[in-house]
Amino acid sequence: MSVDLPDYYFRVRENGAFVFRVDTENRQRRIELEQIANVNIKNGEIKPHGDRKLSDDDLVVIRDWMADRRDLLAARDIDDIHRAIDHMNLTTHWANSRATDDQLEGITDALLLAMHDLRTVLVRKKADRLMKGGEKG
Repeated sequence: MSVDLPDYYFRVRENGAFVFRVDTENRQRRIELEQIANVNIKNGEIKPHGDRKLSDDDLVVIRDWMADRRDLLAARDIDDIHRAIDHMNLTTHWANSRATDDQLEGITDALLLAMHDLRTVLVRKKADRLMKGGEKG
């Protein structure tokens, strides 16, 4: 394991993370993780753990991590959408070339409803953008 460990460790959870201070300067020379805060990415909340007071340095590191995490999650969202487009294309090819009648019967209604719902949202959002003048053609 590397000697140069970071000063903070973020244990990611669904809406944020638990923040730990990394301590290697102890008598046993073991790595100790001391929880100092809970953070919520969705609402931006930073809660000190227990009766702890967070230093200005703690808050800077936590806020920087939160900004980086939001950027990462946004990039993953877009990547997931591009993957969904690929899956739709693969599904089209499968339905056209390999699917059996029984397989198609099992998925057609659910897929058509999901596609209709998506199309409805996309058309409405595009119309909203066009009405605002935010998109050309």
